[in-house]
Amino acid sequence: MEEEDWIEERSSVRLRGRTFSGGGVSESRWVDGSEVDSESPPLSMFDDNEAKEGYGSLRRRLVKKPKRVDSFDVEAMEIAGAHGHHPKDISTWHTLALAFQTLGVVYGDMGTSPLYVFSDVFSKVKIESEVDILGALSLVMYTIALLPLVKYVFVVLKANDNGEGGTFALYSLICRYAKVNMLPNRQPADEQISSFRLKLPTPELERALSIKETLERRSSLKTLLLLLVLMGTSMVIGDGILTPAISVMSAVSGLQGAVKGFDTSAVVVFSIVILVALFSIQQFGTSKVGFSFAPALALWFFSLGSIGIYNLVKYDITVIKAVNPAYIYFFFKKNSKDAWSALGGCILCITGAEAMFADLGHFSVPAIQIAFTFVVFPCLLLAYMGQAAYLMKYPESSDRIFYDSVPESLFWPVFVIATLAAMIASQAMISATFSCVKQAMALGCFPRMKIIHTSRKLMGQIYIPVINWFLMIMCVVVVSIFRSTTDIANAYGIAEVGVMLVTTTLVTLVMLLIWQTNLFMALCFPLVFGSIELIYFSAVLSKVLEGGWLPLVFASFFLSVMYIWNYGSVLKYQSEVREKISMDFMLELGSTLGTVRTPGMGLLYNELVHGIPSIFGQFLLSLPAIHSTIVFVCIKYVPIPVVPQEERFLFRRVCPKDYHMFRCIARYGYKDIRKEDHHAFEQLLVQSLENFLRKEAQELALESGLHDMDLDSVSVSSRDYRTRDAGNEELKVPLMLDTRSEEAETSNSEAASAALPSSIMSSEIDPSLEYELSALREAIDSGFTYFLAHGDVRAKKNSFFLKKLVINYLYAFLRRNCRAGAANMSVPHMNILQL
Repeated sequence: MEEEDWIEERSSVRLRGRTFSGGGVSESRWVDGSEVDSESPPLSMFDDNEAKEGYGSLRRRLVKKPKRVDSFDVEAMEIAGAHGHHPKDISTWHTLALAFQTLGVVYGDMGTSPLYVFSDVFSKVKIESEVDILGALSLVMYTIALLPLVKYVFVVLKANDNGEGGTFALYSLICRYAKVNMLPNRQPADEQISSFRLKLPTPELERALSIKETLERRSSLKTLLLLLVLMGTSMVIGDGILTPAISVMSAVSGLQGAVKGFDTSAVVVFSIVILVALFSIQQFGTSKVGFSFAPALALWFFSLGSIGIYNLVKYDITVIKAVNPAYIYFFFKKNSKDAWSALGGCILCITGAEAMFADLGHFSVPAIQIAFTFVVFPCLLLAYMGQAAYLMKYPESSDRIFYDSVPESLFWPVFVIATLAAMIASQAMISATFSCVKQAMALGCFPRMKIIHTSRKLMGQIYIPVINWFLMIMCVVVVSIFRSTTDIANAYGIAEVGVMLVTTTLVTLVMLLIWQTNLFMALCFPLVFGSIELIYFSAVLSKVLEGGWLPLVFASFFLSVMYIWNYGSVLKYQSEVREKISMDFMLELGSTLGTVRTPGMGLLYNELVHGIPSIFGQFLLSLPAIHSTIVFVCIKYVPIPVVPQEERFLFRRVCPKDYHMFRCIARYGYKDIRKEDHHAFEQLLVQSLENFLRKEAQELALESGLHDMDLDSVSVSSRDYRTRDAGNEELKVPLMLDTRSEEAETSNSEAASAALPSSIMSSEIDPSLEYELSALREAIDSGFTYFLAHGDVRAKKNSFFLKKLVINYLYAFLRRNCRAGAANMSVPHMNILQL
């Protein structure tokens, strides 16, 4: 960031006439097992003989990562199979059960589209000949076949981030391969997480590296990519508002022709009652809702297919010839501009297609693919062909085509099922909205809110109360104002196509950067699907004044909230980095820190991954004494869905040993659960800290033994490598990891371990380690205190007016009203010190 982008915090501290400034903090190196790998020099740095000595493998063997329990994720221990999406662990029956559930959560929106598609299309194009009917049917058939089936089922679903879908999942996937995240807290150690693995080299590697370097070098491209992702997420939230409104109103409107006196006002009131009931049951969770709704949706799809076949056989089976795409050409040739306008109604046949990808975290790729390919797709085609067959004989019925095409004896059963299906249709985008907001919060792009995990088996099934009630209020407002499905349909198309365009752009980038697909194939994807979506987008944009402005307003609002939060968070982090306390000043204070050290364990929460936060100086000034053991706890999210528990922690010693100060960085994926019980948290944190101290002593003994074995050349190389300039620190981690070299190192480690002297392998406890462990136990017995601070962020006086408005008022308002970090911990107030 340039000078004008800086901000200052009111918590800048002066202690004894000195300012806590961002001096270089020379701290001890990481000693976590995964970190030793990243610090060990690559074999290429040594000659062949040195490589054969297996020095790096030897270090890894001796500091093997313990299978410790994660003290930062207590609830996750109760979740079976919480980490990872491995198809081999999922049985066929389980996959089929999930596929059945997807009917009740993912496909309700698309399944209810026959309620309103043809009525909207033929409100723009009058039926004058069979070309109009067959052309519209052909458009619908190929739209469903190309976008949901080919694009999403066979391509986009494969671009998932370890089983997680949505625009933010694509963004996190890109952030993992290129440093495009705006928050500068990424560490080389993050790339050593097992689920962070990069691909092996391919012939397209050079092109991928070129794209990666371009993205990392230009801040404007980083900002553009972030805005694109935020826009897509905003459109998904807009879908979550419009989907329930149009689906429920379309179903209820069927009563207008069947019940006398049931006018538009009655439709609005009845729709509002159903919407309130729908949002009220969200708190019970996606799984319960899915199992409750899936049978009804299965019956709905069966009804669509059966009625479609009945109409085909009874009225005109020749509409099957609409599979010939030539009818699309005839349709446009005959109706020209009206046909182009009718595309806005045609796109409604794939509403909810994005939910297949956004709701992926709730289910699995095979489950969604099976349900769409073998149930949803054929039933939808039969439903639309049946309606077209009915219109061939009764073209005047286009306004109420769905209910008019239903056999009279089946009207009421179908109406009940359609109403249930409309309620369920809303579930797809509601669940997708919850998932997107959760991902945005984890990646620092949305204010913190309360998240309730409704399933102990599936981590992706969540409920966000604030978002749920906001969606409900907005749905009621939309239904009350528009009072017509036609105007809502105009608004709905913009949101749906906007999300698809964002997904197409991000998946293309994934193909070039990560999949390293052949250039021709990678470019065909946006050329084919992007062109189709742009045509549809041009059609729906023409409806801006007829209701299309609504999703643009929603998207602009959420885009502003998310970008302001991300922008303010980045500047706040940069300000904290600049104002961190210098190590030289800490050394001047001495081990007493210029105050009295009393027995006890102090946990100071902050966001820095390096250095001592300036707020620590405030505590030194404000408190008459400070605890004998201090741990700086940093909760950091990395761009992966789940961090394995055994790889979550990075421990580090701050200052010399007699200071008894440590840093603990807890790394989370954006799907990880954080709901900590403070008693279990404290106990498991202590266990991890003791493991760290023993591991540190073990490594020091190893280094001493290597010196005694006259391996000075290797040791010097290792030290020189670790002390390289921080700017070249990324060179420690190769861009691509070759598993074969890891296997070779593992085989060498056995031979190398045999060469160790018995003094190194001895399990005797070092006296200094015993003293430090006893001091730690004494601090534990005296109790824990949680240090929490709330900084007040302000823009500099010479900043632009817009920046002052954003930082001083808008971002400050969001910070004051978002969920505080302490809310994630059930800690008694008597154990918390806030500043």
